[in-house]
Amino acid sequence: MDKVFYGENENQFGELRLPEGEGPFPVAIVIHGGFWRKPFTLEIMREVAEDLTKSGIATWNIEYRRTGQEGGGYPGTLTDAAQATDYIRELARSFPLNLEKVVTIGHSAGGHLATWLAARNRIDKNNELFTKNPLPLHGVVSLAGVNDLEMMYGVHNYRDQALSLDPNNPTAELIGGSPGHYPDRYKNASPVELLPLGVQQILVHGALDINVPIGISDYYQREAEGEGDLVKLIELPSAEHFMLIDITSFAWETIKEEIKLLVEH
Repeated sequence: MDKVFYGENENQFGELRLPEGEGPFPVAIVIHGGFWRKPFTLEIMREVAEDLTKSGIATWNIEYRRTGQEGGGYPGTLTDAAQATDYIRELARSFPLNLEKVVTIGHSAGGHLATWLAARNRIDKNNELFTKNPLPLHGVVSLAGVNDLEMMYGVHNYRDQALSLDPNNPTAELIGGSPGHYPDRYKNASPVELLPLGVQQILVHGALDINVPIGISDYYQREAEGEGDLVKLIELPSAEHFMLIDITSFAWETIKEEIKLLVEH
């Protein structure tokens, strides 16, 4: 495993793992969740990255600035993910990576970033999230991904009000406020608003997920297919949120097979 910095900030780095053999290898950009917040790091996805690497896929497990850190939130969290992705071109100068077979795989908030990375080529060039010549992706794997930010904002708002809880809205923390205050930010940061993406997408969601409702993936799939995208939604009836990244679970076996099929075709 090589720790490589793609930027100057202490959180702008990734862990590159290469399979045995000569390559060139397909690449999975692995993106951790934790509602984009400071306490959660790429350690969450290390076992996932290691297991994929053993399966013949190079992995680039990325860290990024998060809410609660200087430069985290909008736009830094998103532009970090974009910068880390485009840095694969630089990595390919030194390592045997197949730039034609780069896929993203993210969990929860990382699932949002994984999908958004395939959508960013649709952002207007005058927007602060615009990236010139983004690295083309071969596919996206979103595990319980927050692919509709406005819907996720509403879920937390309703939950807090219904249970008389203090406001705790990580989507608002990411964007800086509500959809009403920042409609343009939500439009350019939310994958569902940027459809169609034009790449194959695999959504995996557990029916028992209480962190990110499965309805978000269901709605996103219908919207994406309506726009002409090829989207496969795998609903796992007996899986909850974190089972999707537990490499000892039946859920992960299903996910890993889907990833292997994705990079082979």
